[in-house]
Amino acid sequence: MEENEAGTNYQTRVGALRREKTRMRLIKSALRVFANKGADAPLIDDFIAAAGVARGTFYNYFQTTSELLAAVAGEISDGVLRVIDPVVRTIDDPAMRMVTGVRLYMHMAKLYPLWGAFITRVGTKRGSRGLLLDEYMTRDLQLGIDARRFHVSEVTVARDISLGTIMYGIETLLSDRAPQDYAENMTYSLLLALGIEAIEARSMAFSTLVACPKPLGSIFESIEGIGAMQGRTE
Repeated sequence: MEENEAGTNYQTRVGALRREKTRMRLIKSALRVFANKGADAPLIDDFIAAAGVARGTFYNYFQTTSELLAAVAGEISDGVLRVIDPVVRTIDDPAMRMVTGVRLYMHMAKLYPLWGAFITRVGTKRGSRGLLLDEYMTRDLQLGIDARRFHVSEVTVARDISLGTIMYGIETLLSDRAPQDYAENMTYSLLLALGIEAIEARSMAFSTLVACPKPLGSIFESIEGIGAMQGRTE
């Protein structure tokens, strides 16, 4: 009996690893397709061909191209937050936590512009809701409200103001329309909206940005590889 259970558990683990490997292959392939064709042009056939899987396999994981693009954005966003959050959690003041987290997140989007384009393409509904960005931001905003650092009646209001600032901010930051110190000025305006006084808000928004490790993993290696290929062809 125990031997049969061990065999079943092993098969379950192997099956789970195989499914995750196929899912990651689709996500990495989506990065290449997105880089080559842009956000709106690709069809499901493009992703199937790039990943080298059958149509039925694709539908086992994603029902639409939008769902796949949202998974790409979310996967990378969570990877970014996993290196940002340990830095943020060393800061006691909730307002400074928000400043640091927002600035580091926007900095990462500029460092990985392909991912930045992804998250602005899929928007806040699919690109952040229920993911670590939403979870960590809500946590720090609630801390700020409880400590009376933020003067907003509901944490959901504060979250939506913050997510809108980040998503639209990244889109502008990656364009040729961003003025100098754009991220700092966006963060400053966000702090004002949350109720921080102007002098303190400016001091925090324009403070020296703390160092943060680069995210690791095969998906970030893929992003850097695609970026390097694009650089050689431009």
